[in-house]
Amino acid sequence: MSLPKVTWDVDPVFLQIPKTLVIGVAGAIALYSLFQGTRKKGGDHLSTAALFGALAVIAWQFMGDTLELRYYSLLFVAVFLGGYALLKWQIVRGGGEADDAGEFIVYGVLGVLVGARLGHVLFYDLDHALRDPAWVFKIWTGGLASHGAVIGLIVAMWVFTKKRGIAFLEGSDRFAFSATLGATLVRVGNLMNSEIVGRQTDQSWGFKFPRFDSRLPLAEVPYRYPTQLAEITLGVLVMAALYVIDKRLGKEKRPRGALISSFFLLYFTGRFFIEFYKEFEGPVESGSPVTMGQILSLPGILLGVYGLYWAFKRRLPVGWPTPASAPSLRARGRSLDDEDADDEDDAERDEAKARRKKKRKEAARQEAARKEAAREEEARKAAERDEDERDEDERDEDEDDELDEGERDDAERDDDDDEDARDDDDADHKAPPKDLDPDVAAEFDDKGSLKRRRNPSDD
Repeated sequence: MSLPKVTWDVDPVFLQIPKTLVIGVAGAIALYSLFQGTRKKGGDHLSTAALFGALAVIAWQFMGDTLELRYYSLLFVAVFLGGYALLKWQIVRGGGEADDAGEFIVYGVLGVLVGARLGHVLFYDLDHALRDPAWVFKIWTGGLASHGAVIGLIVAMWVFTKKRGIAFLEGSDRFAFSATLGATLVRVGNLMNSEIVGRQTDQSWGFKFPRFDSRLPLAEVPYRYPTQLAEITLGVLVMAALYVIDKRLGKEKRPRGALISSFFLLYFTGRFFIEFYKEFEGPVESGSPVTMGQILSLPGILLGVYGLYWAFKRRLPVGWPTPASAPSLRARGRSLDDEDADDEDDAERDEAKARRKKKRKEAARQEAARKEAAREEEARKAAERDEDERDEDERDEDEDDELDEGERDDAERDDDDDEDARDDDDADHKAPPKDLDPDVAAEFDDKGSLKRRRNPSDD
């Protein structure tokens, strides 16, 4: 069966919006958030107002007459909405409040956009940025790097957790599913944009990307590996693996840092191997043994390996802190510094160690009780066996006594019979009565026994 040949020529733009409408919507959101932040005396509403205010200014200065809404942009919206739902699920399951997930979205959006854009500029297209600095702000034209997005999310998570006194790895663990969803849907956007394509195949199969190879006639456009589909599949598999890992580790019983470390190890290992089939990008020249994507994936792999080692060695407990379970840093008006965070981690580590020690002692006690019960059971069975043997011996003795008594009775009866025989014999040997006839008396000797008669034949 031959592999398919596909010509992929999808228009990435599905809607065009006038510039004035974009500026108006962004400005309205900024003003509303500013009003809410002023009324509530601060909070994340002010950050939202600053973000959308900046977007309105950028659109006014750099945008053309219309804003082209691309499938890529639509998928970014899906990333934020889906990421919010997954983060909310994890936070609520850990004992936190759903509002925490909504508050992080502001940090997440800013981290993804800034990190992905700067990542693309620094890693892949620095020359273009130096020639046209204004191009850096034109994010709607494309050019977002996933490695940069990961770095932006790390910084956003650090700021978010620092402000609320939450352990950084606790927040990162909760965000692992959202990060996987984002990495998957972004590759769908790359496919719709006909970008991040694969290298050329042997031309017996593959995808043609006329919008990528736009300088060539359609007949001359080469077939390429559909690496976008490979990375979409990778994202789905990593998502399934995280679900299984989370379930096998006991969900809220898992060690802190296990989920985010698993994401880094699985996803960037897969990315490393897929890069062998992707077209070269950035400063790395074609024909190099490694691509820029592989170079950027190595730190993620190493971080995942070390993170898993650290997580299972320390086994810190997980749990999203709430005002009911821990002092609110917002009420104190400051965040934990590094020393306080280290003290908190040390205390949690000592507590986890004490729990493990208690479990070992309890297990040893149960084992000792089990052995003692086994010894008592063996002693009881031995006592029962001894009692049964004694009963058997007593029964044997009773039977022997009955046999001896029967023999004694037989012997007594034999003695009586012998005595009766002797009495009869004595009676037979008594002297004849004196009043017997003299002729009869002559038949007896002096001992009272009959004399033997002489047989004439003896002569």
